[in-house]
Amino acid sequence: MSYTSLLIEDTDSVRRICLARPQARNAQSQQLLDELDHAVRQAAQDEQVKVLIIAAVGDHFSAGHDLKEAQAKRANFTVEERWEYESLRYFDYCLRIWDFPKPTIAEVQGACVAGGFMIANMCDLVVCAEDAFFSDPVGQTLAAAATEVLIHPWVMGLRKAKEMLFTGEKLDAQEALRIGMVNRVVPVASLQEETMTMAQRIAKAPPFGLRLIKKSLNRTLDMQGFRSALSAHFDTHQLSHVSEEFKTVRDRGLAQAIQRNKSGASA
Repeated sequence: MSYTSLLIEDTDSVRRICLARPQARNAQSQQLLDELDHAVRQAAQDEQVKVLIIAAVGDHFSAGHDLKEAQAKRANFTVEERWEYESLRYFDYCLRIWDFPKPTIAEVQGACVAGGFMIANMCDLVVCAEDAFFSDPVGQTLAAAATEVLIHPWVMGLRKAKEMLFTGEKLDAQEALRIGMVNRVVPVASLQEETMTMAQRIAKAPPFGLRLIKKSLNRTLDMQGFRSALSAHFDTHQLSHVSEEFKTVRDRGLAQAIQRNKSGASA
């Protein structure tokens, strides 16, 4: 498959998938998401790939879902149409990254907002640049129940998740490190190098052993209700799309709602 919204790079046994819409702050169009899922599935099947990095071209990891496209193509979706679209492209695609059978690392710079926050936090490890910030202002700007995949309390704790979602405020890189949401914070100029060094170190470990370790670690959260909680929230998120509050925001324009919020957002 030839990609138009991604760049793929192989370094020894490490594959680096880069979101490549820098002119749009790597906003996630339907094409980008479909390509990303295809690339992830290909990497899972490629025996030469031992570690996967999900990164981005330009100054920002991702400003979230492409709301200009959403306004133009999906603003008047029926409940059934929206359910099918978001169940596949937002929920299933994210969980495919979570369930990826090999170690994954998110390489994050600049904005990592809403839909971007979801993708980055599906990865096993997160290395971010000093200028990175994390945000999910969807409740503040779009009157929706957070993003489709409520990974937040699982990676940052309940109190911090509530603060982020209730206020719509940004979380900077150092605070994300302090609360354990990211593994390392590095200078912007050395982000790619530092992430690759970590990936290559991991790639030296016996791959089947790593696969078993990851399966057991992810099962730990499953036994605490992780997958059931995410699925339940997806239903709640869908309900928020038929509220009068959301309809008011939609009718004014989804993209305009984002522009009124300095940190950006995603649906």
